Amino acid sequence: MPRHKISEQRPYHHGDLRRAVVSAALEILSETQSVDFSLRELARRAGVSHNAPYKHFAEKSELLAAVSAAGFELLTKRFAGQIARIGNPRAQLFVILRTYIRFGVENPALYRLMFGAYLSGPDSSRPAIERAAADKMREHLLRAITDGALGQPIAGGARNARRIAGAILTCWSLVHGLTLLMVDGLVGPRENSDRLCESLVQGIIDGLKADCPPLPPGTWVGPQRDTAAAAG
Repeated sequence: MPRHKISEQRPYHHGDLRRAVVSAALEILSETQSVDFSLRELARRAGVSHNAPYKHFAEKSELLAAVSAAGFELLTKRFAGQIARIGNPRAQLFVILRTYIRFGVENPALYRLMFGAYLSGPDSSRPAIERAAADKMREHLLRAITDGALGQPIAGGARNARRIAGAILTCWSLVHGLTLLMVDGLVGPRENSDRLCESLVQGIIDGLKADCPPLPPGTWVGPQRDTAAAAG
């Protein structure tokens, strides 16, 4: 799977400094596969003064949170584009999981930023801007599952909450693990990755259709809110 210059998928209008900076960061991340770049280097790439990024981002972690959010927006758009003409929930789920893996393999550094611990706080919280974008992405997976991707529709609400969450976690953990194995070169060869991906995704869906284990009580899935902010 070739890596794409993800910044090219986020055009920005002249004068939109914030988007220009985020776009330049996506470009650097794609080229270097590292978050170890300076804001001065970033400003130079964006064609702005070295102090310009600080007008929107007080520190680098704030910028990286915006970059991660941009990654979730890109992935959400891919989901939407891929399933737009697919009416069958099972087929939608298959495409969503396959697209997720492809995105991670094509954009490993961005993927690690989005789904790794770099932006996590000591209480497992994540930046609000990233959580909001991730929630929108998750909606596609949730909708496919509740619409009947696992054999029959599952009504929302407290009664089925642990069952739905169990299906989401099973899907996520398996495709996340496969994505990282591919990114780290522990599964190959690369030229067969599409075929392997499709075969394993099909197995995930078949397995969940046969048995969808609910999560144990008290288990949470996904980025958590800042507990201090929530308490306030």
